[in-house]
Amino acid sequence: MSFEKPGWCYLFTSRVPDILVFCLFKFTLAQNISNMSLKKYLQQFTKEQLIEQIIELQKKYKDVKTYYEFSLNPNTGIQVEKTKKAIYKYFNSPQGYDPKLREARKEVNDLKKLSPTEESIADVMLYYVECGVKFTLDFGDINEPFYNSVAGMYYDACEFIAKNGLNKFFKIRCEKIVDDTRDMGWGFHDELSQHFFSFFEN
Repeated sequence: MSFEKPGWCYLFTSRVPDILVFCLFKFTLAQNISNMSLKKYLQQFTKEQLIEQIIELQKKYKDVKTYYEFSLNPNTGIQVEKTKKAIYKYFNSPQGYDPKLREARKEVNDLKKLSPTEESIADVMLYYVECGVKFTLDFGDINEPFYNSVAGMYYDACEFIAKNGLNKFFKIRCEKIVDDTRDMGWGFHDELSQHFFSFFEN
């Protein structure tokens, strides 16, 4: 996996493996710690001490553990399936009519952080939308916040697909999502149609 390290990382090139520095950097961004503060903190430790800190981080924080698992064994297909299963679970809770949109969206964002292929990211974004559409088909019209979330993900997915030149892989799937919403309310179908034509028909 390739990445562009910030300038301070090169201070540790001879002491710390790239993946260790990068993981610390990614974790720092997630916690809103400044690069300068992290640099000052890291300078106190040897390579062995930094490795121990990373081990503690992956024990305490799921995101760090997931990042390491993917970095050491970057099987995109397995990770995509895990993400889809989690999204499905949040849209289909045992309580029935109670979709966990925030949690489902977090699964999409967490996958992006692992830097998988562009196709995998687009696939999962569209799967989120498809789960939202199926939920509506199963339970009838929902509410405006629900449709705003699903339509927002659809827009993001279309934009991502167009930006990365993936139209030939996903255009038909995006069009089917629009067709499947034809009888849905709250202007949901009209909004998805607008997004589709903005990115695929202009």
